[in-house]
Amino acid sequence: MLTFLQVPVNAVTDAATNLAETTTQQTEISALDFVLKGGVFMIPIILLLLYTIYVSIERYLYISKETKSNKNLMGNVVALLQTGQLDSVKMTLDNEDSAISRVIKEGTMSIGRPISEIESNMERVATIEIGTMEKKLSHLGLIAGIAPTLGFVGTILGVIKIFYNISISEDISISNISGGLYEKMISSGSGLVVGIIAYAVYHLMNSSIDNYLLKTQKAILDFINAIQRPNGN
Repeated sequence: MLTFLQVPVNAVTDAATNLAETTTQQTEISALDFVLKGGVFMIPIILLLLYTIYVSIERYLYISKETKSNKNLMGNVVALLQTGQLDSVKMTLDNEDSAISRVIKEGTMSIGRPISEIESNMERVATIEIGTMEKKLSHLGLIAGIAPTLGFVGTILGVIKIFYNISISEDISISNISGGLYEKMISSGSGLVVGIIAYAVYHLMNSSIDNYLLKTQKAILDFINAIQRPNGN
């Protein structure tokens, strides 16, 4: 009797296992398929994401290169200026090749002119360097606003389509509504993610530029003091 009962029990267990595996296989979708369910607005959002990644990497490498300088650069320049070794100063700055070194080099080339003019020339070069660093960063600020908006528009149009289909088919089942709605919410979520990435990178890059500006202002002050007081008095 026990053996007789074991057969149906095992059969039911196997059937349940096979049904669960089949259901899992049917519900599992790739990440790409999941993203594409967000609708046509996912195409510009994905393009904005790729462009954001490109700008982020390109600007990070450029800004890191330009703002990286020898910590002893200004000390060496001041020491050389105090001893009147202008050729050595120029050689030191040429070897450094950074945004700050170009600002200091402009000041060195302007020695002999009024102090106000030297300072103005150095600040002008610093402004040009900052403008070069900020190139394309405004695009990230724009993407931070556009990407979430595209996502919301995609979701709204998707919801409109869902209710339009319901009005035609008169099928207001929960499964019909939720199935279509979750797909349309993908575009909103994706747009927000892209916007957050662009917003974060935009402010991080601007923070690095602000640090460069602070260092440059200090370097200009040290340079002006060095040529005004060549003996360090």
